[in-house]
Amino acid sequence: MPRANRYILPGQHYHVTHRCHNRSFLLRFARDREEYRRRLREALGQFGVKLLTYCITSNHTHLLLDAESTAELSGLMQKLEGEFAEYYNLRKRRSGAFWGGRYHATMIASGEHLWNCMKYIELNMVRAGVVRHPREWPWCGFPELVGERKRYRLLDLRRVLDACGGGAQQDFVQSYRQSIELAIHQGTLAREPIWTESIAVGPQAFVTSIAQQTGNRVQLETAEVTEGVWSIRETGTSYG
Repeated sequence: MPRANRYILPGQHYHVTHRCHNRSFLLRFARDREEYRRRLREALGQFGVKLLTYCITSNHTHLLLDAESTAELSGLMQKLEGEFAEYYNLRKRRSGAFWGGRYHATMIASGEHLWNCMKYIELNMVRAGVVRHPREWPWCGFPELVGERKRYRLLDLRRVLDACGGGAQQDFVQSYRQSIELAIHQGTLAREPIWTESIAVGPQAFVTSIAQQTGNRVQLETAEVTEGVWSIRETGTSYG
């Protein structure tokens, strides 16, 4: 069954990423992305986990989740990833692994850092050159975040607003649209491995606290990646 990286703490925002086996494009067909999303909705209804945004690509997935309990997070991922893999293998009459090992969970601080992580997730398929705007990719959270998707919604919009600093939903929608448009216009779409390879990302106090709570298990390295953005990772790992 899918397992997380070893360094997650309860009560956090988690950017969870999981790649298909050998980075294969096992999710290249729309029917399979739709089935994954259907099963995601089902799993969210069974566990105490909230979804803030997501992106289902052709060979990996991004889920931005809130969970008070790591057991709830683990339970959701085991159900979702394990049962989807069984469904896919049965449909395709194949055997073997669907996922490329354990999923990775990066803990993200609230506010500006969470906002930037959300943008990074939404722009995934723009970065890959598949679409020109997130609204053109149905399997991501952008249409729901800005009110363009009304049916079969997955996101907890109240939790999104609270995690991003509060305020009115219409103000959030306007600012988020503008932020996405600006990133596309300026071409600031480069891959940023801190969001997918770190143990935690946030202000210095946040990552220091995470390091203190996990440091007895492994040697960790805390560093300022850009001004005001700190990350923590295992010593000796690379951001590529």
